[in-house]
Amino acid sequence: MALTVACALFMENLDSTVIATSLPAIANDLHEDPISLKLALTSYLISLAIFIPASGWAADRFGARTIFRAAIVVFTLGSILCGISATLPGLVGARVIQGLGGAMMVPVGRLLLLRSVERSELVNALSYLTVPALLGPMTGPLLGGFITTYFHWRWIFWINVPIGAIGIILATIFVEDVKDGAASPLDMTGFLLCGLGLASLLFGLGGIGRGLMAWQTAVNLAGFGILALAAYGLHARGVAFPLLDLKLLSIKTFRASVTGGSLFRIGIGSIPFLLPLMLQTGFGLNAFHSGSVTFVASVGAMAMKTTAPRILRFFGFRRVLIFNAILSAAFLGCYGFFTPSTPVVVIMSLLLVGGFVRSLEFTSLNAIAYAEIDSAKMSAAVSLASVAQQLSLSLGIAAGASALQGFALFSPGTDVLALENFKWAFVAMAAVSLSAAAVFLRLPANAGSDLIASRSKHAAEVIVPGTQ
Repeated sequence: MALTVACALFMENLDSTVIATSLPAIANDLHEDPISLKLALTSYLISLAIFIPASGWAADRFGARTIFRAAIVVFTLGSILCGISATLPGLVGARVIQGLGGAMMVPVGRLLLLRSVERSELVNALSYLTVPALLGPMTGPLLGGFITTYFHWRWIFWINVPIGAIGIILATIFVEDVKDGAASPLDMTGFLLCGLGLASLLFGLGGIGRGLMAWQTAVNLAGFGILALAAYGLHARGVAFPLLDLKLLSIKTFRASVTGGSLFRIGIGSIPFLLPLMLQTGFGLNAFHSGSVTFVASVGAMAMKTTAPRILRFFGFRRVLIFNAILSAAFLGCYGFFTPSTPVVVIMSLLLVGGFVRSLEFTSLNAIAYAEIDSAKMSAAVSLASVAQQLSLSLGIAAGASALQGFALFSPGTDVLALENFKWAFVAMAAVSLSAAAVFLRLPANAGSDLIASRSKHAAEVIVPGTQ
């Protein structure tokens, strides 16, 4: 079941980035300016932001397997519509439909896993979900460049059709339709405030530093989004069943995963934007060749999948989260010191190990978030954590772009995409990820111990029954 969910999440993660390298070809085919095609990226993020908060309620109300299969159907339908789009508005609308499917697919898939897997297998199962989260952003530019160069850009969407069909079949066979028989009513006021706030904030942040809109407009949108989210915070305090239950942040392990994890993801979220851009504009590589270099990070992520449970059992969550955040930040910062003369084997080696440590951190964050969450609060916790992840990764892209422009101000007359600016942008984003370690320092020494000790305890009970 973990692999079934992971395959669906890979499809969603891949599609969120694969379009980036194909924008010039799509713009030429649709007779549009390439800058305008960035609406196809932001519309997807906005759709995710609006509908993710309602995913937990939908899973409780109609059944997780039912919603998960429906999400795959909607996402696949959106992919077909993207592939046949002949105009920019048509493509943007199709991407919104894709975002609706993706918004339900990601958190509901994680919820299915959390409710169906024994706690002793939670870390191991969640490691499968970390792989597509890293594989998608890294393989997207490579696959998008390859398909666009040697086939046609429309195939980057049509390849989702057979994957979606397989996902529906596998979900029907292997996934149990778990649901909450006493689902709470949908918080419509909260849905509107939260959706409007997240959409405005993400759209505004996406426009800062990326040429999508005037910076004044982007700042106003982001400011309005913050006000709407603040209004939601006040609203959530006075309702019995809030859309996003902010009271969950009073739980130490969940709060550390959300707050520390968000800081970590903001820094790491800049990699899919900064690294390919540096390799292409600074090193002169084309999209396919740069993707061939960055792809090696996914190999490190795959290697982590089998080692994460053993590492966590040996060192514990707190130490892994602290030291791994430091290591991940160090690798992120060193990427800025790559030059065109740096041997490819050195670049790929650092990306390989960096992919491993980042994947281990993501697995640890995803697991400890639910260490103290009971089944009644599981869907609410998944929704809140998913929104925080989406917001922080989007912030990472905006922050990476803004860092490039910000450091360019210190070197008048130089191009924004000069290698020197990339160096300090990577260092700045590494500092953001490093700050997450301060949050993890506040965790108790035995945080998440039930998740890593339950397997051995269960084994003892099976081998020597009745000893307790």
